Amino acid sequence: MTASEFIDKKIHQMNVLYEEEGCFKAALIMSESDAALQVESLSGKRSKIKAGNVLLRFESALAGFIETATTQAESLDLDFVWECCGEPEFNFADLAADYFGAKPTAAQSATIAIKLHSAPMYFYRKGRGRYKAAPAETLKLALAAVERKKRQAEQMAGWVVLLNDKKLPDGFAANADALIYNPDKNSLEWKAIDEAAQTSGRLALSVMADCGLIANAHDYHLGAFLREMFSEGVGFAAFEAPIIDDDLPLAKATCFSIDDATTTEIDDAFSLENLPSGNTRVGIHIAAPALGVPVESALDSIVCQRLSTVYMPGNKITMLPEGVVKPFSLDAGETKPALSLYIEITPSFEIVAHETCLEKIKIADNLRHDEIEPFFNAGTLEKDSGHPYWARLKQLFGLAESLEVARGKANPNQAPQIDYNFYVTDGIVKIVARERGSPMDKLVAELMIYANSHWGGLLKEANIAGIYRAQTGGKVFMTTKAEPHQGLGVAQYSWSTSPLRRAVDLVNQRQLIAMIKKEAAPYSEKDGKLNVIMRNFEQTYGAYSEFQTRMERYWSLQYLNQEYLSKNLREITAVVWRDNLVKIDGMFYITKVPSLPERNVGSKVELTILHVDTLLMELSCKYVGDIAADPVTVIEDVTEI
Repeated sequence: MTASEFIDKKIHQMNVLYEEEGCFKAALIMSESDAALQVESLSGKRSKIKAGNVLLRFESALAGFIETATTQAESLDLDFVWECCGEPEFNFADLAADYFGAKPTAAQSATIAIKLHSAPMYFYRKGRGRYKAAPAETLKLALAAVERKKRQAEQMAGWVVLLNDKKLPDGFAANADALIYNPDKNSLEWKAIDEAAQTSGRLALSVMADCGLIANAHDYHLGAFLREMFSEGVGFAAFEAPIIDDDLPLAKATCFSIDDATTTEIDDAFSLENLPSGNTRVGIHIAAPALGVPVESALDSIVCQRLSTVYMPGNKITMLPEGVVKPFSLDAGETKPALSLYIEITPSFEIVAHETCLEKIKIADNLRHDEIEPFFNAGTLEKDSGHPYWARLKQLFGLAESLEVARGKANPNQAPQIDYNFYVTDGIVKIVARERGSPMDKLVAELMIYANSHWGGLLKEANIAGIYRAQTGGKVFMTTKAEPHQGLGVAQYSWSTSPLRRAVDLVNQRQLIAMIKKEAAPYSEKDGKLNVIMRNFEQTYGAYSEFQTRMERYWSLQYLNQEYLSKNLREITAVVWRDNLVKIDGMFYITKVPSLPERNVGSKVELTILHVDTLLMELSCKYVGDIAADPVTVIEDVTEI
């Protein structure tokens, strides 16, 4: 027999209104005890309920009971019901009697119970069937909060519509920096951005870029770095101009430097002097800012905070203020203090003597790679190109080759190593490939390696602390111990040749100057200062390097936009790096090509550009076909100098 049939035949049987899982339900009592009841709903489902959950017993028809009471409850004026309650706690049945009359029906009592239960802001629950009206002031605040949330929801919905239409809502621009880099996830603006991202299938960054909140990808990447590493800005605090020692002796030979066209912190130069013996005195001259940046001075605080110059295509953030760089930078036509290493060599490039000294040097010229390389390259080594520095460069290159052999790193069969220089002018980028093993590069690299190794050895012999780069077991690390650098093939290697650009070099230069002057070194192994500087430098230098790589990737993608997509060109070539990774030709940019079939490492392939996103740093390409192999394999590498 169904519950409906049972009710029809036994109308006098008792029903109950009870609460279960926050909802009101009605059912027929089948049996009961003091603690529990067995009930059956209209659908025939039987349940066991606790006696404490029963709110009302009634004999009226069960069918439609809850529905009727709910409909009636919705018609009641909530504010009027609240006004009828008074301050003391009350039972819903008592309120029903006051509201409907002395003897309300079961449906009327259920109506009041449902109304009270549906308005927790108005009526606080105090137990089974018991309530207390919210105080007037509290209710007013709660209703205001609800209204505020409603308005906020409406406002946010409007913002989402604008954002999905790629329009910037009013007020967002004023809070752009926080929304982009450090959003409050509970703010309405961020919730709108997040909702727009989810409903449109985009990332939040893309939403902000599409509506113009992120002005351009370059500024976004730069801004993220500056917030992390230069939260107080890239400007310099006030400092006293460095005092330069004018009592230094003046070197006999005039000097010249070799740098990229964009270099402004010129911290190394060279000289050659023919000796009566037929030998040559080669000078390696390093700018000496340690003479004007005292330990624990205001300038030293800047050095210890920045630790290195930050490089990026088209821009840089210098370690030292221009007012400090300028007095020490080895600029043409000027006389500057320098830490010099002199090497006496025979005509066969045998080294027969060394000397390290502090002096002033006169700089005759600042040679630039782009200007000098047409006259001094692999093709001009055998015949004078007519450039006034050709003979001196040829002799230095001969010394460089001899030094490379002495390190055990000479390899005439080694494939060319390629670097890529980025030149950015008014947002237009030019990427220039340069052979790392070119005569010009080898000349500079080998002489710097020799100076860093030799000066590290002097510190070791003098038992003066220093900071070294070392490599053992394939791992490169920094240490205060003079350990071998296996990759370079030297017994020790202390960065000392870029004191205008790296804190470690400046620190080591201070130690070398103390050694020359026979003074107490500023740092000792025991005071722990070197270890602090070394750890801070390594962490910071790594972050700077990652940022430089990121910006080079950005400009590589921008180059593809500029040279291909803007000209409706989409076909590019690449070299298989490994698996489905390829290196795009003309730049050091590695990307994954899912459609690439299995190919040997070094294979040349043609790709179609599908999508370039400089904000998300994404490049999507599709494999088109193979290209005939290039007979010369070119590799990219970085030599530590």
